[in-house]
Amino acid sequence: MSEIKNILISVAIGLAAILVGVGLQMVISYLLQRWRRKSRFADDSELLQHTYYKGPLRALLPAVLLSLALPAMRLPPNVDAGFRHFLLVWVMAVVAWFATRFIGLIKALVLRRYKMEEQDNLLARRVYTQFGVIQRVLNVLIIFISFAAILMTFERVRQIGFSLLASAGVVGIILGFAAQKSLATLFAGIQIAFTQPIRIDDVVIVENEWGWIEEITLTYVVVKIWDQRRLVVPITYFIEKPFQNWTRTTAELLGSVYLYADYTLPVQEIREELQKILHDCPQWDQRVGVLQVTNANERTMELRALMSAQDSPGAWELRCRVREKLIEFIQRKFPATLPRVRIEMEQDDAAAT
Repeated sequence: MSEIKNILISVAIGLAAILVGVGLQMVISYLLQRWRRKSRFADDSELLQHTYYKGPLRALLPAVLLSLALPAMRLPPNVDAGFRHFLLVWVMAVVAWFATRFIGLIKALVLRRYKMEEQDNLLARRVYTQFGVIQRVLNVLIIFISFAAILMTFERVRQIGFSLLASAGVVGIILGFAAQKSLATLFAGIQIAFTQPIRIDDVVIVENEWGWIEEITLTYVVVKIWDQRRLVVPITYFIEKPFQNWTRTTAELLGSVYLYADYTLPVQEIREELQKILHDCPQWDQRVGVLQVTNANERTMELRALMSAQDSPGAWELRCRVREKLIEFIQRKFPATLPRVRIEMEQDDAAAT
């Protein structure tokens, strides 16, 4: 009868500890939520995404209070030891969970100062790229260290680990060869985070595809192609192979439009018309706007209109508009100067008589 009574008392103490832990979690969550609503972070959705503390708190507080209540529960020694070990593993896992959430919070606090939507977002792209890769590296380290620490709480696993130290040299060599490519990929990701040949939202040409850097991970890079396809490239590609980065130091670009016309076309009038067209285009940044005869052959002359824009989408729109307007101007003003093939016919004198 006394054993049943002790079991019931132990269960009641355990349930009370769990309920107190859940209650504390609800109170702390409520207080933090009130502070969050009154703070300057209330409307920052990106920041709030990383401050979702209910899950870790809900898992941690009951376990901590239950471990504190264990001496009063008077469990059998073997059950008490097993239960303490379970709670220890549980708390270590939740602490790792908290650590990953804390890193995400630090990242959100830093990145909220930088806006990717700005026209000149070079610094923002640099910071986003660095913190994105650093966060993934730290999360991997936290998970690895936590998993290793949890394994070391098991006596058998710890003994097996000590016995493997004798052959660590051979095992290390084998693992080194096996993980050579994985380690190279990991170090390539870290190298890109600090040297930054590419950044988030950079405009690049990879494998003859034009697009933006959408995501950078430790193993691959996602390039958003202009037609909304996604090109997934191994991260080592950007260390080992050449590629074009149109926004490495600045987003400003030069665009060119080529036209072919007859030699009778008055170039100066086309040059003046180009200036009028450029001044009507909001994409033109007024740095460069020239028209030159860049080539000539036996049939036509080649005209190149060179113009500047603040970024690659603007340069594309500007080129298309200038090309269209110049063609319309030539069609309207000088239709006889469009490219043509001349045929010269000679009449034979004998045939003429």
